[in-house]
Amino acid sequence: MKYYIIAGEASGDLHGSNLIRALKKADTGADIRCWGGDLMEKAGGTLVKHYKEMSFMGFAEVLANLPQIFKNIAFCKEDISTFCPDVIIFIDFSGFNLRIASWAKAEGYRTNYYISPQVWASREGRVRKIRASIDQMYVILPFEKEFYEEKHGFPVHYVGHPLLDAIEAKETVDPANFRKKHGLQGDKEIIALLPGSRKQEVEKMLSLMLSVVPLFPDYEFVIAGAPSLDTEFYSRFTKESRVHFVRGETYALLQCSKAALVTSGTATLETALFKVPQVVCYKGNWISYQIAKRIITLKYISLVNLIMDREVVTELIQNDLSHKALVRELKAVLTGPRREAVLTAYEELEAKLGGGGASEKAAGMIVDSLRNS
Repeated sequence: MKYYIIAGEASGDLHGSNLIRALKKADTGADIRCWGGDLMEKAGGTLVKHYKEMSFMGFAEVLANLPQIFKNIAFCKEDISTFCPDVIIFIDFSGFNLRIASWAKAEGYRTNYYISPQVWASREGRVRKIRASIDQMYVILPFEKEFYEEKHGFPVHYVGHPLLDAIEAKETVDPANFRKKHGLQGDKEIIALLPGSRKQEVEKMLSLMLSVVPLFPDYEFVIAGAPSLDTEFYSRFTKESRVHFVRGETYALLQCSKAALVTSGTATLETALFKVPQVVCYKGNWISYQIAKRIITLKYISLVNLIMDREVVTELIQNDLSHKALVRELKAVLTGPRREAVLTAYEELEAKLGGGGASEKAAGMIVDSLRNS
């Protein structure tokens, strides 16, 4: 059968690649066309457009790029019509995907959503649009099933979190070999810096993260480069001799790290599942932040705290994010009772997410529904 998958960010590319592999296992003749990234293409999808051309951060950036966004939407509709898939599978990326889903449903295409947009965080009214345009929804967070079914009367399938599978499938890394490969001193523990995946957020976050380096001389600092950004982009941030850089090795880095400074997003959950105590950071531009804080109703911004429904990791947001606060909170997670409390909560978090197999469960349900229709 023919599958059309749309993902628009690095995390969507990761989860989309695992879904593609699972679909090809469940349907050996699957013909898959996709919007995503290198991982989805490597998994066997025919890549139509790379997420590097689609990922805009914040309200101001979206407004500035509206002409390109509308061109992408028009091209996507045309490409779907030409391919004529048996099902369209949307992965997060709500602003774009919900527009395509509404059109696709009206055109008579079967529509599935794998990894729900975060409508529980803001603009809850979009649930009505989802109900009207999506045939089947596959959610990956335990509280999402309750949100959709009990609060909005929309049946969904909870398949578990695909990160559990991605991390389980990781290659085990020898810390000594990792240090040698990247020129790190063998007697110093590593602090990972995960400043985000978009150019705008990295520019905002990384300089502030690096400001703490001189105060931690007994540690090595390593930046995890985003796959969507060129290595040259990071060169201005790595002039400091004690700062190192890795690309495409975030999971290896986390396996070897003592602690991490992490920009909010999927990376907060990845860091937790690798059992690395972290400080979560976020600072948007003034306009975007003023709009966001008026429409987002959540108590927390990190997936770790949202899933646990309590503050497990410290979140430094906007004006609370400063050099002084970063130093204080980083010290707290390196040693002592705060570190131990975080590690204990991580074990509870993993248990709460349930077992693995999210990609296989979702793919199996999608293929079965097509065969039985």
